[in-house]
Amino acid sequence: MDSETTPSRSSARFGSRIRPAWANHNFDLIFVARVAMSCGRALAGVVTPIYLALEGFSAFEISVYVVVVSLASAGMSTLIGASADRIGRKPFMVGLPLLTAGAAVVYAITALHPVLFLAGALGSFGRGAGAGAGAVGPYQPAESAFATDSVAAEHRNSMFGRLAFASSAGATAGGLLALLVTSSHVHGAAATVTFRASFVAIAVVSALAGIIAVGLEEPARTPRKAGQHHLHWPRRSSWLVYRLWITNSFNGAAIGMLGPFLTYWFFRRYGVGAAEVGVLYSVVNALTMASSLSASGLAKRYGLVRTSAVMRTAQALLIVPMVLAPNFELAGAVYLVRMVTQRISLPLRQSYTLGLAEPEERAAVAAISNLPSQLAMSSSPLLTGYLFDEVSLNLPFEVAALLQLVNAGLWWRLFKDHPPEEERSPGGDAGPSTVAHSAAETTKALTEPS
Repeated sequence: MDSETTPSRSSARFGSRIRPAWANHNFDLIFVARVAMSCGRALAGVVTPIYLALEGFSAFEISVYVVVVSLASAGMSTLIGASADRIGRKPFMVGLPLLTAGAAVVYAITALHPVLFLAGALGSFGRGAGAGAGAVGPYQPAESAFATDSVAAEHRNSMFGRLAFASSAGATAGGLLALLVTSSHVHGAAATVTFRASFVAIAVVSALAGIIAVGLEEPARTPRKAGQHHLHWPRRSSWLVYRLWITNSFNGAAIGMLGPFLTYWFFRRYGVGAAEVGVLYSVVNALTMASSLSASGLAKRYGLVRTSAVMRTAQALLIVPMVLAPNFELAGAVYLVRMVTQRISLPLRQSYTLGLAEPEERAAVAAISNLPSQLAMSSSPLLTGYLFDEVSLNLPFEVAALLQLVNAGLWWRLFKDHPPEEERSPGGDAGPSTVAHSAAETTKALTEPS
């Protein structure tokens, strides 16, 4: 009898890991939409840089494309985050995936460079981020705030870990869809035909994400008062925003130099095509799914800020052996280890930011706190493109490693004395997020020794 029930118990335990008891209707839809959107964005991250190279773009021209798309994405993300707290999060979670689907359709039917730039900017399309390309794009502040409002504080780390798991699952499928590209050694009109099926696939799964979000149940927002605008500064959470501006600037510069160019770097450095890179990203995403689910356990044992700082340090250091690897297989293996640390760090940092923000300011904090990161991410690719063409394929990534190392140190320095709500002892420090700061108090909170 025991032997017969063991498999079912194991299945039940695995099921509870994916869909725990606290999950509800909204979380289920957000989870599934994240899988679909991540699938499309991961596939776009694999095929777009190689497609642009085959259409005659130099490394510097690709970096200009990345800058244009990044600036557009930063603008949309900030506008969405600052508006979603007032007018609702659902409209953006429905509309933005459909915009991405439209961009993919444009890529499927034309290779005119100005049109590709415009479509990429409007759809936040094809910036790429290696095996981490399975995010959801500029509406993520609205999605994060919606998801945070849907669960209790004690489940927040676990919730973001599961959304990261959803991204990994979607990105795994997206990487495998790169096999739709039968050759990465054709040019011009032949490249458009060869890559068309992959762009159509991106359009389909992106549209599916928007359609799924239609079923979300969002409470009606309080009508705006006369003279009240959509855009607003998160006044009570401003101490948090200022500190995040400092740390995120270094991280954004590092991501801008590294993430958008990983696919292109593998293509140039080792001569591999979209299919090989896509399979690597799928393997990485599949093998790192469990690390997303383990994030909350590590944070509970060692502390969220400490765990995040250690993982970010490991991410930075692992870049160096990756770029020095003599072949694609070894570089891919080091990249896999690096992504394990990234999968642990990312949901914890998202959880921390949204947990310390005031509930009515969460979408604004999620967007505004990332603005310096997005601006840095939008400018640093130009340096990468120049260095790729004129100096070295490895140097930009080594600079990115240094920037991420600085980010890890600043994160620990600025936040080690501000644990999230679930880690505070009863009667202990209530944390800055529980009181309304005046301008003087905000300045003091930012500048006082941590």
